[in-house]
Amino acid sequence: MADIQGSYDDLFTAVPSALAGQLDRGDTGASIAVFVDGEPVVDVWGGFADAERTIAWQRDTITNVWSVTKTMTALCALVLADRGDLDLTAPVGRYWPEFAAAGKEAVLVRHVLAHTAGLPDWEGPIDELYDWPSATARLAAQEPQWVPGSAAGYHSLTQGFLVGEVVRRITGRSLDEFFAAEVARPLGADFSIGLPAEHDSRVALSVPPPSRDDDYAAGPSGGSAHPAPGTVVRVRVRVRDGNSVAWRRAQIPAASGFGNARSVALVQSVLACGGAVGEVRLLSPAGCDRAREEQFSGEDRVLGMPVRYGLGYGLFGSSLGWGGWGGSLVMVDPEYRMAVAYVTNQMREPAEDDRGLELVTAAYDGLQGLRA
Repeated sequence: MADIQGSYDDLFTAVPSALAGQLDRGDTGASIAVFVDGEPVVDVWGGFADAERTIAWQRDTITNVWSVTKTMTALCALVLADRGDLDLTAPVGRYWPEFAAAGKEAVLVRHVLAHTAGLPDWEGPIDELYDWPSATARLAAQEPQWVPGSAAGYHSLTQGFLVGEVVRRITGRSLDEFFAAEVARPLGADFSIGLPAEHDSRVALSVPPPSRDDDYAAGPSGGSAHPAPGTVVRVRVRVRDGNSVAWRRAQIPAASGFGNARSVALVQSVLACGGAVGEVRLLSPAGCDRAREEQFSGEDRVLGMPVRYGLGYGLFGSSLGWGGWGGSLVMVDPEYRMAVAYVTNQMREPAEDDRGLELVTAAYDGLQGLRA
């Protein structure tokens, strides 16, 4: 059995056992954390940080979590809304006047958070993802693909620029700066949106699925190598792009977050625990509840599957969360005050990937014992 490092409550033994099984079945490396009441009951890791399997995954190993980053960006918007600085029902143009053009006058902030703004695709070369002014200028000039609020289509790359520019216009700080100062630093969370060079040595680069190479590309959903029917893909992000220095240095708030399971679970425990973790309060209880206000329920025209969207999070029964391309995920259950995060460098084909579900199920098994 694979060697698993870290610590866990005896009631949650099924979680590290499940992780060991996944590593035994060929995964490269991963970490998983389960927080209950804002405290870790599982914080374990194993495997390797490199595709050659020569560097062991360490306690402080971090990796690109892809679209799990969206939950961090959404939390920033919720914090501003809770402070009264951001009206989620207001037009985006109130904060970003140049955006109110080309038929986007009726795009509301909540539309952006719920993937219903009609701007799911990126019109431009991938290099513009690394240039904030170019990215936001292109989005400000685009026409929506549908009547805003009338349908949902996963904004795999664009959501972060849209939310991030609103945050910048309100606060005068970039999204990564706001997240670092107002979320990560107060909590002591080892997570960043974009990565400074001094942390490069800790990064576990993404490993493409078996039989794929570094040209393996995300479709419009961020989770498929092939575009959904009827969708135009204007940017194809490849594994080699995500592993590049340019990607790490860029601010792509929908997909360039770097952290480990411990940091993801710690941050998202804010929503699990009514807005506060330990002595640090980031949201009011009402501010937490806002994240679960359903904005859309139906088929996502990009993902091609039924979804429920709240404000920046996917809704799954009474829980909320989201996953990233390749397998990383976070699931938050406010009823049980639990956050489960799984972070891996080993990508899998989406249709064949049930690793996150297996680990979340194992966490619930331990939770039942804890609550007994």
